Amino acid sequence: MIAYEKFTLDNGLTVIVHEDHSTPLVALNILYKVGARDEQIDKTGFAHLFEHLMFGGSINIPSYDEPLQIAGGENNAFTNNDITNYYLTIPSQNIETGFWLESDRMLSLAFSEKSLEVQRSVVIEEFKQRYLNQPYGDVWLLMRPLAYKVHPYRWATIGKELAHIEDATLEDVKGFFKKWYAPNNAILSVSGDCTLEQIKSLCKKWFEPIPMADVPARTLPVEPVQTETRIQEVEKEVPNSHIYMAWHCCSRIDKDFYATDMLSDLLSRGKSSRLHQQLVKEKNIFTEIHAYMSGDLDKSLFFIEGKLVDSITMEDAEKSIWEELEKIKTEIDERELTKIKHKVEAYLEFSEMGIANKALNLAYYELLGDASECNRQAEYYNRVTSDQIMQVAKNILTKENCSILRYHSKK
Repeated sequence: MIAYEKFTLDNGLTVIVHEDHSTPLVALNILYKVGARDEQIDKTGFAHLFEHLMFGGSINIPSYDEPLQIAGGENNAFTNNDITNYYLTIPSQNIETGFWLESDRMLSLAFSEKSLEVQRSVVIEEFKQRYLNQPYGDVWLLMRPLAYKVHPYRWATIGKELAHIEDATLEDVKGFFKKWYAPNNAILSVSGDCTLEQIKSLCKKWFEPIPMADVPARTLPVEPVQTETRIQEVEKEVPNSHIYMAWHCCSRIDKDFYATDMLSDLLSRGKSSRLHQQLVKEKNIFTEIHAYMSGDLDKSLFFIEGKLVDSITMEDAEKSIWEELEKIKTEIDERELTKIKHKVEAYLEFSEMGIANKALNLAYYELLGDASECNRQAEYYNRVTSDQIMQVAKNILTKENCSILRYHSKK
């Protein structure tokens, strides 16, 4: 149970405070409601570029990392298709340093051609190393546009193509910042050795003077229902052939999310899961196989990916997956489901350990609609029945709803 207090500043910044005096540390988490889905089709990769630019210095603080390190703090960030999230931990006696740093870069980054060139080079190198020059690195560059045809989830967080980052101008990035990086488009959560009154005072001093922005209403195209199987075949210099299968499924805030997530757990969570037992251990068709859902804010994808044993054909591998999927549509053992629920409960308990995790969880569930929902997740998973999981499997795991990437190893 994560106890918290919540208030909103006059400029629209939502603030959540969780007091935990067990350690002399504080975690600050700032979640900006902007991700890759908010980019223009000809200017992708900007949300991820900003993850880097936000560490390039602000108007009053030329170096973000240096004063934080002097104060004994550490930080990081991540971007996905829905959000950009920044977080730091710092000794509680230096908490104001964290507020000073985060408020100044929210107020105004120090935009310069030099900073843009430095961070552009970093992102371009990341694009090449992780997505173009690494085995299987281009999977999501291929898979997303195969599964999505109109929704902006059709490009990866890194961007649709390198040229979009290479051609980004200073005016482009200034416009993106002005549009999305504002107090009324953010959630600040603070967890650790602090008090509510202390955080209210610091917020009033450092964040309240920042003006709100005219954040545009999000009007994203709705992905049409997929009505036939889509297949793409590629051949690359990779060690093993892989198969990637994706089905359209519910969003993170849909009532079917918990049953869909547990469907993926039944299929591949742990060595006793169905796909591992049948297709890795018993039949020796895959050396490894995984099922998971993306859990996005808009309609998501349910994935199965597997690494084929060398002697197995792509056709036989795919056929074996479909056979297992047909079984789970009609039969789930209650002991099997109970075991998965225990694993989920243990995972949720672990995810509430540490002040940084608590800060992130509070901010994320507030984004979903209510921070208190972070305390009800175990209850929601425990309510899921085998009938609900089988119904979800029947609804989504169909051939006409499936996009398949056959990733062949060039022998």
